[in-house]
Amino acid sequence: MIIDCHGHYTTAPPALAAWRDQQIAALDGSATAPLRADLRISDDELRETIEPNQLKLMDERGIDLTIFSPRASFMAHHVGGFETSAEWAAICNELCHRVSALYPDRFAPAAMLPQSPGVDPATCLPELTRCVEEYGAVALNLNPDPSGGHWTAPPLTDRSWYPVYEKMVEYDIPAMVHVSTSVNPAFHTTGAHYLNADTTAFMQLVQGDLFTDFPTLRLIIPHGGGAVPYHWGRFRGLAMALGKPELEEHVLGNVFFDTCVYHQPGSDLVFDVIPARNILFASEMIGAVRSVDPRTGHHFDDTRRYAEASRLSETDWAAIREHNARTVYPRLDALLKGQGR
Repeated sequence: MIIDCHGHYTTAPPALAAWRDQQIAALDGSATAPLRADLRISDDELRETIEPNQLKLMDERGIDLTIFSPRASFMAHHVGGFETSAEWAAICNELCHRVSALYPDRFAPAAMLPQSPGVDPATCLPELTRCVEEYGAVALNLNPDPSGGHWTAPPLTDRSWYPVYEKMVEYDIPAMVHVSTSVNPAFHTTGAHYLNADTTAFMQLVQGDLFTDFPTLRLIIPHGGGAVPYHWGRFRGLAMALGKPELEEHVLGNVFFDTCVYHQPGSDLVFDVIPARNILFASEMIGAVRSVDPRTGHHFDDTRRYAEASRLSETDWAAIREHNARTVYPRLDALLKGQGR
């Protein structure tokens, strides 16, 4: 089977954005704060947004299951305070859970956390627990920059993050390190901020010794790792200069990369540089790049084509499209086994 480890609910019903707009407007007193119960989205409305979009493309591309999380750019942790993020995360996580319940063979839920700039990450634990225990979440999205492009948070190796990691280890659940919207005009959200963050997160992990304290913690760096595969020699050299072990020993037991790279040469580079055991198939379809590439006649985000046109052995392709995901996401593996898959 083919498991897509990177999906977002980018096609949610308009009522969700309208509720969020009212929540934001209420922060300066120009509107009444909406209640969670004010948002009414029926199962039919969910079906109408999923079937002609994600499901249609999954069927066309032969993708069996997608790990499905709230829209990354909508997380917007910089808006309001913790209470704002807590309400918003709860609503978005519930919708992804409902979609997964409607299509249990096609989607597995992943949760966003109610992060907020300057707020102790431990405040996220109740929502994390609820999503795992009540919604069956198989993964988390962890934003290393809740400030929205100003990078005011400490590095991922800082002990302030440890309560989240401790809970992840307890639940044996991984996190995708994924930023949200950039409000810094110097950084375009999807073209710069996302890729900068992927690269930055990796370097933070190289600089630190996080996995000495958490040897079973697993983190996925999306979008092919940003600049990481292209500059692998630089990172190896920097690790040596910092007195760290080789990257394979220092970070690759715990860090994984997805295949959200949208052209053949870039995809080939990822497959050539990163060990196959550290690569997970993903597309982030209906995401940042939704158009058809005029040079190929296919969607940029049809990443299966790049993998199948590469020099991967069948063993490596089988690992990337399915087996690695089952290892990195044990709760997903258990879910699939429960379904007889």
